[in-house]
Amino acid sequence: MSVNQQAHTGPPYGQPQPGYQGYQQPAYGGQSLPGVPRSQYGAYNGPTPGYQQPVPPQGYFPSLGFPSKGSPVSLNSDSSSLAPNFIGSLRAPPTSGAPPPASGASHPSGHLAYSQFEHGDVQNGIPASAAPMQRPPASQPFLPGSASAPVSQPSAFQQYGPPPASVHQLSNHMAGMTIGTATASAPPPAGLGYGPPTSVPPVSGSFSPPGSGLYTPYSATQGPPPTSVPQGLPVAQPPFPGQTVSTQRLPTQVPGFAPPPPSTGVGPSSYPPTTGAPRPPAMPGPPLPGQTLAGPPSSQPNHVTSPPPPSAMSGLHPGPPMSGLHGPPPPTHPPQPGYQMQQNGSFGQVRGPQPNYGGAYPGTPNYGSPPGPPPPPKRLDPDSIPSPIQVIEDDRSNRGSEPFVTGARGQVPPLVTTNFLVKDQGNASPRYIRCTSYNIPCTSDMAKQSQVPLAAVIKPLATLPPEETLPYLVDHGESGPVRCNRCKAYMCPFMQFIEGGRRFQCCFCSCVTEVPPHYFQHLDHTGKRVDFYDRPELSLGSYEFLATVDYCKNNKFPSPPAFIFMIDVSYNAVKSGLVRLVCEELKSLLDYLPREGNMEESAIRVGFVTYNKVLHFYNVKSSLAQPQMMVVSDVADMFVPLLDGFLVNVNESRTVITSLLDQIPEMFADTRETETVFAPVIQAGLEALKAAECAGKLFIFHTSLPIAEAPGKLKNRDDRKLINTDKEKTLFQPQTSFYNNLAKDCVAQGCCVDLFLFPNQYLDVATLGVVPYQTGGSIYKYAYFQLETDQDRFLNDLRRDVQKEVGFDAVMRVRTSTGIRATDFFGAFYMSNTTDVEMAGLDCDKTITVEFKHDDKLSEDSGALLQCALLYTSCAGQRRLRIHNLSLNCCTQLADLYRNCETDTLINYLAKYAYRGVLSSPVKTVRDALINQCAQILACYRKNCASPSSAGQLILPECMKLLPVYLNCVLKSDVLQPGPEVTTDDRAYIRQLVTSMDVAETNVFFYPRLLPLTKADVDSDSLPAAIRNSEERLSKGDIYLLENGLNIFVWVGVSVQQGLIQNLFGVSSFGQISNTLSALPVLENPFSKKVRSIVDMLQGQRSRYMKLIIVKQEDKLEMLFKHFLVEDKSLSGGASYVDFLCHMHKEIRQLLS
Repeated sequence: MSVNQQAHTGPPYGQPQPGYQGYQQPAYGGQSLPGVPRSQYGAYNGPTPGYQQPVPPQGYFPSLGFPSKGSPVSLNSDSSSLAPNFIGSLRAPPTSGAPPPASGASHPSGHLAYSQFEHGDVQNGIPASAAPMQRPPASQPFLPGSASAPVSQPSAFQQYGPPPASVHQLSNHMAGMTIGTATASAPPPAGLGYGPPTSVPPVSGSFSPPGSGLYTPYSATQGPPPTSVPQGLPVAQPPFPGQTVSTQRLPTQVPGFAPPPPSTGVGPSSYPPTTGAPRPPAMPGPPLPGQTLAGPPSSQPNHVTSPPPPSAMSGLHPGPPMSGLHGPPPPTHPPQPGYQMQQNGSFGQVRGPQPNYGGAYPGTPNYGSPPGPPPPPKRLDPDSIPSPIQVIEDDRSNRGSEPFVTGARGQVPPLVTTNFLVKDQGNASPRYIRCTSYNIPCTSDMAKQSQVPLAAVIKPLATLPPEETLPYLVDHGESGPVRCNRCKAYMCPFMQFIEGGRRFQCCFCSCVTEVPPHYFQHLDHTGKRVDFYDRPELSLGSYEFLATVDYCKNNKFPSPPAFIFMIDVSYNAVKSGLVRLVCEELKSLLDYLPREGNMEESAIRVGFVTYNKVLHFYNVKSSLAQPQMMVVSDVADMFVPLLDGFLVNVNESRTVITSLLDQIPEMFADTRETETVFAPVIQAGLEALKAAECAGKLFIFHTSLPIAEAPGKLKNRDDRKLINTDKEKTLFQPQTSFYNNLAKDCVAQGCCVDLFLFPNQYLDVATLGVVPYQTGGSIYKYAYFQLETDQDRFLNDLRRDVQKEVGFDAVMRVRTSTGIRATDFFGAFYMSNTTDVEMAGLDCDKTITVEFKHDDKLSEDSGALLQCALLYTSCAGQRRLRIHNLSLNCCTQLADLYRNCETDTLINYLAKYAYRGVLSSPVKTVRDALINQCAQILACYRKNCASPSSAGQLILPECMKLLPVYLNCVLKSDVLQPGPEVTTDDRAYIRQLVTSMDVAETNVFFYPRLLPLTKADVDSDSLPAAIRNSEERLSKGDIYLLENGLNIFVWVGVSVQQGLIQNLFGVSSFGQISNTLSALPVLENPFSKKVRSIVDMLQGQRSRYMKLIIVKQEDKLEMLFKHFLVEDKSLSGGASYVDFLCHMHKEIRQLLS
């Protein structure tokens, strides 16, 4: 991590500034604090657009990492010892030619030393080393010293100065907040302590932290200390991994080290004590290029202190980050605007004196002098705060090589961004179920105290990689699956057989049930049935049962489902070429309808309807020479004019179908009809399925707002003036309840709707999407559809949508063991009661998120169990039950809860919770509630699990250290903070899309994946290492790819070598690159092949075909691209990551005080 950034010349954070009207104070609330100079940037509220950023000097190492999953990171400052992973503060080079200050310059008692980062330091965990850190096994206790090797390492740290004289002087400031709660026993360490350079030796051969004298220099030859060595201080380990960021704190004296003499370059800090009395300044100058941090390098900090500036563009569609950063990206785009980590809530560069603002770096400290003005602040180094890329990379290297075996209870799986194999040994694969925590509190009080939501993201029909076995299908004949008599749970590995195997005790409700005679089997000496390994339902976490007729509607087995294609043939659809395109594609696509494993052909029947203001049904019976069209113009009372010949087998009627698809574009070629209906189209499909007595899916291709006279007619109600008002929620709600009632009828029949939209203007996605959403269908949207640019994306989406595995007429129920129950559900479905999730269709990409609450106490011994049972009709018309079981641990210690959380799943749940909240509450209320809940989660950890330390530190649990960065991405997304270019329809579309996304999709959607293509190795199959989502990571001499699950951007810097441009785009200069390309040209050279293979690989990993957008640096499209650089401020007012972290720290401190 480099600390070698020049100080930026931004003004202090907190003073009014041009363009930042109305914010005044350093405190985020409104009142200025006594003794704190006004700073220029206002309260944390969001950024000003168009903010110039300075360029960091050379010698900047962007790629430092953080401690990986299992290492505790936290600074303990109450005792006379420093936590093993505190890494010292940054050091700034002396302004004069004087040698760097010895780290640890002593401060006379009574003066605290503060680092140049005003918000105290960021400290963080374990030093980076080659050895990957292991994530501790789910329930392993973290023993002090377990991760920290030798307790005394020579010359790694130096002595600290004497303890502060009085409590008053320990005021903590973060983002200009003065909080006087620190006690004398917990002095703040100074300095940002996050990891040092990745093995880049310091120029001078030694580092010293500014103002903090915590550690002695270590020489260049030493190299960074090993990861697990806590650099020599007495170890006072936190109960478990937590990372700390300290806002100034001065360690108490450590016995046995003499304080080093003061040297130039470190001045005592000048923070006003809580009382408001001024203090002498201590501010190191900006570090010189090539200088780095003191202290053991950390591999990735979890604590941070930083000023909050506002952030990157709203509306994220982020993506999963990947491997570690590459060396110093030549930062053409400098770091976030001049925010230096600062004291007193002021940010800004070292510069001439200003009112209320200390002059340039004061040079040698004058310890005894009267209090001076506050020193110039220093920006928090982005490399010193937890990096998603590093965490992902660490998890890949630690957990990607071994299979994940599901035998043990409560194991936390590898991250979704890690490729791993799963071996089912009694618990469902994480591909089917992921939880926010794998160790849940035993009592509801504990759960309330922590505020960690207990939720599971369930994807019942998830696609498995080819190396993994699909769930076995078990057929128990006419008697059907064996179930508990009382709670009706299905037989599973956790049921206990008793009385020699004649009865079993239910693991969910403890009721004892007789084993049916045909199912009886003897037990072995351990109490297991001897056929344990022969029966999937006794030995595996996931399996299927063949359902009996009792599980079918009206007690009769279902018919195979049908697909009905319903094509808008109004003027817009015909003129854009859409009608011809759909008809051409269907001719070949009908050969690829889904079918059961070994079937020769699909059992699915098909039908066709076209419509504008009226509906046209087609008889394509195999005995006809030509298709027949029947028109229904009475759209107010929809009926299907023919029964026989509407739904047909593709192979039997192929010639008639082909003839019809050839004729449709010709029949409507000269249409002048611009108006369309919509609800009657769904009603027609529903009636057709009712008449055929089967379930099925409607594929509707629709272009405009349905304004023609008909049921479900809509008006244009788009009103951007409602944004940020109490009425904004109406933009997300349907205009009329008509569609809710229609959706209910569709679900009852098993009629699922997939909607393909091609709007050129507002068409009210919030209303049109109700039926697809509640029936378990999908919406695809292609705004301003143009054949040449959007054809590939649409056709790929259509092919995948028609071919993918789907279950019809589905009902899902989640059972839990005594003590918890499912209380809330999120996703695309309908619920007619409080327990059953009903879906007309459920495909392999859809997830249902379930929240659990306590209704009793749980015990650590028995843990907690979930069983998800999905009853559905397969595409061959077979009624099946798919069962997924998962066992979780229970804990009485909060530390165990925080050690077994999964941040990606937590963010998935929080995003869905927030996106549902906007339907009923103002967006601001929803945003504030999210920030508050996360602050409570982190404050509870800080209070109950982290070792005592000053309030100036931000301490994050090891497995939640990315919660702030990811939460900020959710807050800046288009739904919660739209930029001016985001339409109402876009927001409604994204809201519905996210609600049924799985964890991998939300991960890349909120934090996009950014890959430097110019660093790709053309000879290997691997992807280049990902970099962080910030403009300062981009170099104008390189080409980057950013993907978020919906779009792929290829960004080309202005100084890219001509040869690369020629190889990738087939043109000779930057100016000739066309930004209207929808695909990269196919060129015969290694670079072109490599980049195209990367694009194809990414497309294959996502459930939708991503739109390719070429962005040239300094081009108008660059604004759209920057919207996805989510660690930066966004134009719509979202905070940068650094600022948001400071804001979260302030919120946490308010809760703690």
